[in-house]
Amino acid sequence: MTENIVLILILTLIAAGTGFILGWDVCQQVCRCKNAEAMVADLTQRLEKASFKTLPPEAQLKKMAAVLNDAHKQITAVTKALVKPAK
Repeated sequence: MTENIVLILILTLIAAGTGFILGWDVCQQVCRCKNAEAMVADLTQRLEKASFKTLPPEAQLKKMAAVLNDAHKQITAVTKALVKPAK
Protein backbone atom coordinates (compact mmCIF):
# COMPACT_ATOMS: atom_id res chain seq x y z
CA MET A 1 0.00 0.00 0.00
CA THR A 2 2.77 2.45 0.84
CA GLU A 3 4.51 1.47 -2.39
CA ASN A 4 1.46 2.65 -4.35
CA ILE A 5 1.39 5.95 -2.48
CA VAL A 6 5.08 6.56 -3.19
CA LEU A 7 4.53 5.68 -6.86
CA ILE A 8 1.57 8.05 -7.05
CA LEU A 9 3.64 10.82 -5.43
CA ILE A 10 6.52 10.30 -7.85
CA LEU A 11 4.21 10.27 -10.87
CA THR A 12 2.45 13.40 -9.58
CA LEU A 13 5.78 15.19 -9.20
CA ILE A 14 6.84 14.11 -12.69
CA ALA A 15 3.52 15.33 -14.17
CA ALA A 16 3.74 18.64 -12.30
CA GLY A 17 7.36 19.16 -13.40
CA THR A 18 6.52 18.34 -17.00
CA GLY A 19 3.53 20.72 -16.92
CA PHE A 20 5.67 23.47 -15.42
CA ILE A 21 8.38 23.05 -18.08
CA LEU A 22 5.84 22.99 -20.91
CA GLY A 23 4.06 26.05 -19.49
CA TRP A 24 7.36 27.91 -19.23
CA ASP A 25 8.25 27.05 -22.83
CA VAL A 26 4.85 28.13 -24.16
CA CYS A 27 5.12 31.39 -22.20
CA GLN A 28 8.54 32.08 -23.74
CA GLN A 29 7.23 31.40 -27.25
CA VAL A 30 4.28 33.75 -26.74
CA CYS A 31 6.60 36.44 -25.39
CA ARG A 32 8.92 36.09 -28.40
CA CYS A 33 5.96 36.28 -30.77
CA LYS A 34 4.65 39.48 -29.13
CA ASN A 35 8.10 41.07 -29.23
CA ALA A 36 8.53 40.13 -32.89
CA GLU A 37 5.13 41.61 -33.75
CA ALA A 38 6.01 44.83 -31.92
CA MET A 39 9.33 45.06 -33.79
CA VAL A 40 7.59 44.51 -37.13
CA ALA A 41 5.08 47.25 -36.34
CA ASP A 42 7.88 49.63 -35.34
CA LEU A 43 9.86 48.89 -38.50
CA THR A 44 6.74 49.38 -40.62
CA GLN A 45 6.17 52.81 -39.08
CA ARG A 46 9.82 53.75 -39.66
CA LEU A 47 9.59 52.63 -43.28
CA GLU A 48 6.45 54.68 -43.86
CA LYS A 49 8.08 57.78 -42.36
CA ALA A 50 11.26 57.29 -44.39
CA SER A 51 9.40 56.71 -47.65
CA PHE A 52 7.63 60.09 -47.38
CA LYS A 53 10.89 61.99 -47.01
CA THR A 54 12.61 60.73 -50.15
CA LEU A 55 11.39 60.26 -53.67
CA PRO A 56 11.50 56.86 -55.33
CA PRO A 57 14.56 56.26 -57.55
CA GLU A 58 12.56 56.64 -60.77
CA ALA A 59 11.22 60.04 -59.69
CA GLN A 60 14.71 61.16 -58.67
CA LEU A 61 16.07 60.20 -62.10
CA LYS A 62 13.25 62.08 -63.87
CA LYS A 63 13.93 65.15 -61.76
CA MET A 64 17.67 64.99 -62.59
CA ALA A 65 16.91 64.57 -66.27
CA ALA A 66 14.63 67.62 -66.23
CA VAL A 67 17.31 69.73 -64.52
CA LEU A 68 19.96 68.59 -67.02
CA ASN A 69 17.63 69.30 -69.94
CA ASP A 70 16.93 72.82 -68.68
CA ALA A 71 20.64 73.47 -68.14
CA HIS A 72 21.39 72.20 -71.66
CA LYS A 73 18.79 74.56 -73.16
CA GLN A 74 20.25 77.56 -71.30
CA ILE A 75 23.83 76.67 -72.24
CA THR A 76 22.84 76.22 -75.89
CA ALA A 77 21.06 79.59 -75.91
CA VAL A 78 24.08 81.34 -74.38
CA THR A 79 26.56 79.79 -76.83
CA LYS A 80 24.38 80.70 -79.81
CA ALA A 81 24.12 84.28 -78.59
CA LEU A 82 27.86 84.70 -78.34
CA VAL A 83 29.27 86.97 -81.01
CA LYS A 84 32.10 85.51 -83.03
CA PRO A 85 35.08 87.84 -83.31
CA ALA A 86 35.52 89.43 -86.73
CA LYS A 87 38.62 88.51 -88.68
